[in-house]
Order: sequence, then C-alpha cells, then structure tokens
Amino acid sequence: MNTSHPNDPLHAGEIFHLWSYLHGTKAFIVTMQVLINHTEDQQLKDFLEDVLESCFIQEEQQVEGLLKETGIRLPPAPPNRPNVDIADIPAGARFNDPEIPELLQHQLISSRLLCSYITGISLRHDIRTMFQDFHSQKAEYEQKLIELTNDKGWLVLPPIQTK
Repeated sequence: MNTSHPNDPLHAGEIFHLWSYLHGTKAFIVTMQVLINHTEDQQLKDFLEDVLESCFIQEEQQVEGLLKETGIRLPPAPPNRPNVDIADIPAGARFNDPEIPELLQHQLISSRLLCSYITGISLRHDIRTMFQDFHSQKAEYEQKLIELTNDKGWLVLPPIQTK
C-alpha cells in the first residue's frame, strides 16, 4: 500500500488525533470569540480576529473536510458566542488586555506540539503536510504575538541570569 495517497484509509491513530484536534479547535474558536469580546485594545482585537479567521477557522475547515471525505463522524461544536459590548461585561469578570495574549500564546504553543505529534504518527503524506503547515502558521502568529505584546509593554520576561 502506498501510504502517501490521499485515498488510503486512515489508521486508528490518525482518526483519533484528527477528530480530537478538530474537537479542540472548535472549542478554542469559541474561546477566541470570548477573548475578542473582552479586549479594549483595537490592535489586539484586530490581531485576534486575524488569528481566528486565518488560522483556527481555516484549520477547522480543512480537518473537518478531511474527516467528512473519509466518512468519520464529526465532533460536536459549542455554539458561537455573540458579539457584546465590553461595557456589558462586569469589570471583575473581564479579561484584561495583557492577559489575553498569554492565553493565546499558551494555545499556540500547545497546539504546535500537537501538530508535531500528529505529523510524526501520520503515514499519509497529505495529513503530514497539513499539520506541518498548521505548525508553521502557528509559529508565525506566535512571533507576531510576541512582537505585539512587546510593543504594548505587556511582555513579561523571565529573570535573566547575570553571573
């Protein structure tokens, strides 16, 4: 069997990880909608909307399309969150702008690790390529996020050893 042909059957690990990745991505899309509602900084809001549309929603569509093509049942998706005015969110329940990039960075890092793992266990070339692309795109967005947080003065650096 030629394992790089897109019509080859998926093995159990590919099915599980594609399904799980899609499930997690759907959940994080809703989280991003919430975070967008919580930000007051327009530059951060624009960045979050870009990352949501160009990264997470596109990944959702690609993985969902692959699972549909192979006849795998799709995971459930939480309902989308409506846009709300930040003034309607009580101050004690609101994420502050400097906290939001940290949440996103954590997701980008953990997602890149998962992309690497799925690339490693996959036999099909199309899946390996897809997740290598996801990994690269997340690394690019993470770098942009670091630059944004640094420009805003929100970047918290760990202690530097001076000895």
